[in-house]
Amino acid sequence: MERVRFIIFCLICQLSPLSQAVELIAHPSVPVDTLSATAARNIFTMRTLYWPSGRPIKVFVLSDENSLHQQFSKTSLHVFPYKLRRIWDRNIYSGTGEAPITVDSEEEMLKAISSSPGAIGYANKGNDNVRIIKID
Repeated sequence: MERVRFIIFCLICQLSPLSQAVELIAHPSVPVDTLSATAARNIFTMRTLYWPSGRPIKVFVLSDENSLHQQFSKTSLHVFPYKLRRIWDRNIYSGTGEAPITVDSEEEMLKAISSSPGAIGYANKGNDNVRIIKID
């Protein structure tokens, strides 16, 4: 049933003229142009901690209630936002990992990504100071 609701949500988002595409953005030093949906999901669930170059990955997200965060989680990662939160909370409370860094706005996200080597996040639109990563 949950999968059916997710599929319906995806169809509505794709058909809606108000729907904007969410871009995966990273610091210009990140040596990746494309990520699979699985690889992106592993980064945002804090399972993949290092880029292929060995540089640590710094993950930035918006708050759970933010509509852009919800859209990114569902359409790009194929995970409901509450499930991401459960994974992050489990990492923290079990002592086995961390949660991503939460920022308050897209502007703060762009600023944080552009000034943090190895950083990754998302926005409605990137700028000249970040790298756009395509999700296959």
